[in-house]
Amino acid sequence: MGDPSQELDALEQFIVTKLTGSSGVYTNLIETEQSGEAASGHEILSESASLRMLAAVRSGEKERFAEEWALAKQTFDMKGGFSYRYSPKQQKLYPVNAAVDDLRIIRALYEAGDTFRDKQYTEEAAKYGERFYNYNVKNGYMYDFYDENYKKTNTFVTLCYIDLGTMQKLSVSGESRDFLLNNMSVILKDGYLSDEFPFYETRFNYESGTYSSENINTVESLLSILALAEVDQQKSSSINFIKQQVEAGTLYGQYSREGKPLNDIRSTAIYAITAMIGAETGDDALYRKSIERMNEFRITDAGSSLYGGFGDVASGQAYSFDNLMAALAYVY
Repeated sequence: MGDPSQELDALEQFIVTKLTGSSGVYTNLIETEQSGEAASGHEILSESASLRMLAAVRSGEKERFAEEWALAKQTFDMKGGFSYRYSPKQQKLYPVNAAVDDLRIIRALYEAGDTFRDKQYTEEAAKYGERFYNYNVKNGYMYDFYDENYKKTNTFVTLCYIDLGTMQKLSVSGESRDFLLNNMSVILKDGYLSDEFPFYETRFNYESGTYSSENINTVESLLSILALAEVDQQKSSSINFIKQQVEAGTLYGQYSREGKPLNDIRSTAIYAITAMIGAETGDDALYRKSIERMNEFRITDAGSSLYGGFGDVASGQAYSFDNLMAALAYVY
């Protein structure tokens, strides 16, 4: 294993100098028209802002945290939540939030309040947490997004959005919070696929009361397992499966519901999240092996424009999610 602090420095250098613009971190290094269904090119995601905030507080960087938060607020803050996406080219702020990113921002604020002993952050966390509850929670159930234009939520929840650790902190009445936590915890836990393939369903539809998954995306299932690990409710079968796959270097991007790999794509983010799961469950061996696997994707050629980062040298692509998850894994 290399020197994590040097690896982190090189990665930070890449993120700050190559992958960041005036509104935040680019979704992808290669620019696009920014007009597609999904964010691309130099569009900015609240996901990225939330990961930057969390990494700054976890590494104890007070000034950087203040800067990240000021920028996130300026770029994404709306009446009913933080917009999930901003296009500088189209000068368009999408009128929809993403529950998982709002919760991560709220968590980062709570952590900053504690870490930097700054009660202003704690107060902001409470304020935004209350707003989240008012817009993204209905009758004790959380929904993926709230649309400001249509003034409504969607009809389902994506399981990897269920951030139980942050929900525990929400500044609403104890009764409301317990009811929400209990409901969402049941939905997440009951989405478990099987002991043979101990991953999780993709989403739960409130209208039909059923789970659905086209295929199982590993990143999503790992985030669900991480969310459970943060409240000490992870299944040992899931952890054992992850450990075996990380050890063998065979954790692939997508599986069938029966656990058959549907591609042989291995990604930076996958191993970054298994590292976080290792850190969260106190499994140092899993953490170290995951970082080692993750570092297999690092660009170590000093002559490359992607040096220090994680990306594809041939195409020049480098995604925010991979790079920011890696940066967070180093300081987890």
